[in-house]
Amino acid sequence: MQEGGEKKAPLSSIEHAPKGSVAAAIASAVVKLMHEYTGRGPTKARTYLDDDLITVVLQDTLTMGERSLVRDGKADLVLVTRRAFQQTMSTQMIAAVERHSGRTVHAFLSDNHVDPDIAVESFVLEPPHARSSVVAATEEQSQARGHDSS
Repeated sequence: MQEGGEKKAPLSSIEHAPKGSVAAAIASAVVKLMHEYTGRGPTKARTYLDDDLITVVLQDTLTMGERSLVRDGKADLVLVTRRAFQQTMSTQMIAAVERHSGRTVHAFLSDNHVDPDIAVESFVLEPPHARSSVVAATEEQSQARGHDSS
């Protein structure tokens, strides 16, 4: 990771844009989605970009109602509800990350912690030149037909 760790090669697919602007765009998109779904967005968001991993760390995410539930010992209920929101938002979050990074998301992982109030949204990216097996098979069949006709 770039932040506080050893420096690695830049996210290869975002060479057309400054890394900071891509990170800010992804953080903004995630915050906006969380606000739309929960009625309140986090007060802090930071995106970390690595070769094949994008992680958004969000702070101060819980609504007033969720904080009340946590105080009443119902943190498990809050976490179950947050997981449901994350599953519901996942398609839109993945689309936002793919749009801003120019890369395909291979896997999305998400979790929350209530004390401290932190959420993490992680997106594992496919290698920059990865093709789906369907596309590869179709291209191979096309090439094979081309060779057969010669």
